Amino acid sequence: MRGAVVLGGAITAGFALSGPLAGNAQADEVTELIESIRVAVERFEDVNVALAEGYIPDPSGECVMAGAHGLHAELGGMGIHYLHPGLLGITATGPRVDGTGIHTDFLEPAILLYEPREDDSLVLVGVENLVFRKAWEEAGHTEAPSFADRSWDPMADDPATELDEAHGFEPHYDQHVWFVDNSNGSLAPFNPSVTCAHSAL
Repeated sequence: MRGAVVLGGAITAGFALSGPLAGNAQADEVTELIESIRVAVERFEDVNVALAEGYIPDPSGECVMAGAHGLHAELGGMGIHYLHPGLLGITATGPRVDGTGIHTDFLEPAILLYEPREDDSLVLVGVENLVFRKAWEEAGHTEAPSFADRSWDPMADDPATELDEAHGFEPHYDQHVWFVDNSNGSLAPFNPSVTCAHSAL
């Protein structure tokens, strides 16, 4: 299934990451930023903690892989999304998921990304934030949110290709942050090291 300030490599605690970092984010600063997020959400390595705090598994039950959505399979997967309806501001689940969410704080992400393992356990591999484009624009924003000098990914279906590029959601912007190695880049949407081979669906 959405400004940070970096001072001398120290990351302020309580920030909402909707604006760019001061200056150009260097690789080590991005690595430190991601590590701070991983530590902040470490408790969700136990999916039962996530459930207790209001996250729910994507109702579709899908473990997302690029190939299943008409994209190059080599891009990899996203895993299973656990969503926080309150942080996303969900107002409708059909025919497409819609909401008023403009939440951008990665220390309290709206979406948790889990990879299913052979023993039926779930491993937390990353997080995601998602803001609905209409709500974002109605809040007065004229550009996509950004994270570490990177604009979030715009997601909307292309009628010409008939691909479900928004994955069942109304047009939105989203940003993934990966805790596991990603040859596409630690902030890319898909991750080749994430597999759905052990998903129940």
